[in-house]
Amino acid sequence: MTDHKNKWFTLDNAGKLYPSIMSPRVTTFFRVSVTLVDNVNPDLLQKALNKIIIRFPYFQVHLKRGVFWYYFEQTDKSPSIEKETYYPCMSIQKKNKNFFSFRVLYFQKKISVEFSHSLTDGTGAMTFLKSLVIEYFRLNGIIVNESDEFSKWDYEPDQEEYEDAYKKYYNNRIPTPPKKNKAYHFPFPLEDKRVYHIITGIIPVKDILAKAKEYGFTLTEFLIALYFETILDFLYSLPPQKQRRVMKPIILNVPVNLRKIYPSKTMRNFFISITPEIDPRLGEYTFKELLKYVHHFMQIEVDKKYINQRIAKNVNSEMSLLTRLFPLILKDLILVLFYSNSSRGENCYTSSLSNMGKITMPHELNDHIERFEAYPPPSTGNKIKMASISFKEHLYLSFGNLTKENEIERIFFRKLIKMNIPVKIETNKK
Repeated sequence: MTDHKNKWFTLDNAGKLYPSIMSPRVTTFFRVSVTLVDNVNPDLLQKALNKIIIRFPYFQVHLKRGVFWYYFEQTDKSPSIEKETYYPCMSIQKKNKNFFSFRVLYFQKKISVEFSHSLTDGTGAMTFLKSLVIEYFRLNGIIVNESDEFSKWDYEPDQEEYEDAYKKYYNNRIPTPPKKNKAYHFPFPLEDKRVYHIITGIIPVKDILAKAKEYGFTLTEFLIALYFETILDFLYSLPPQKQRRVMKPIILNVPVNLRKIYPSKTMRNFFISITPEIDPRLGEYTFKELLKYVHHFMQIEVDKKYINQRIAKNVNSEMSLLTRLFPLILKDLILVLFYSNSSRGENCYTSSLSNMGKITMPHELNDHIERFEAYPPPSTGNKIKMASISFKEHLYLSFGNLTKENEIERIFFRKLIKMNIPVKIETNKK
């Protein structure tokens, strides 16, 4: 069911995986946040949340267990804001039968929203955060004249915002893509449970864009190539015997927002991961070679024909008779194994890189907002991940890390500094 007047609806095709794999380390929660110029007023923030939640009824839900699948049940309750006291992107105890699959946190000048991927993706989360901030400032006496429909809490949600867009654009005649290789994984021991280190590099947008344009490529292509070179440098720094033992393809998971390809208004998950791959066993690569490869890979893979293949793969897995007949208790076990060990799970990726692009806000608010940031969801298969976002003059590039090691981050940011790109580093490491 998808009508907002109904009391329940199913998880979308991408979201179905996440409740089964949720754990203290694989939390499925990612974060988008905004830092204001002044300290947050908690009372106003709660009032703003109470107002706008009715504009997002597909988020005003509790996750429930069914016989065969999890589902969302709508509630009249409004979530309560929380003062941030722990590491970011931590899990919620599933034993609590009436929990929301997102949370709103505040600390000093920062407002953060953390969503489980079972509910939505980065686009949905950012739309919600922007609407929350606009309402917060409206209650504070700052009126925004050029806000979109999501900022009007009394606006009737479009029915398409509920849709499972994967199924809408699914074509069962399209063959699924071939299986991927097993990928190289960072050889770092895991940190204690419920510890998630964040290292953020604050970079002038004009400087890093100028460097990307100097090479003739986009910012996303530049960042992917630089991340490949970083991991290659780390591999080559290992002793020769260890190099040979761990040498496998380096494969990155790069989410693509499908709303830019298909005319969907969905506020649920609608992204596909593409997987650029470099095999260090073939020889050494120059940075220009990496850029050239990434550019052509993106040109080919971010195309409807290949995107349709990935949609077909995902929906076929869900719609198979065997999958549908398994009771949820078995699906929970199988999906955990699939996610961590299968040739289509996390074994296929070394790390992930998500560039959420440029964030804009109504001009009335720009002087009241310092920055936006994004943190990737933690997972044990990909111990280190990266997410970037830009606002006004700066790019905020954040690594999420489940280990004590920071060698990858150090190499990456040093490379930028060697290119004469200034980087200011912030971290939550103690």
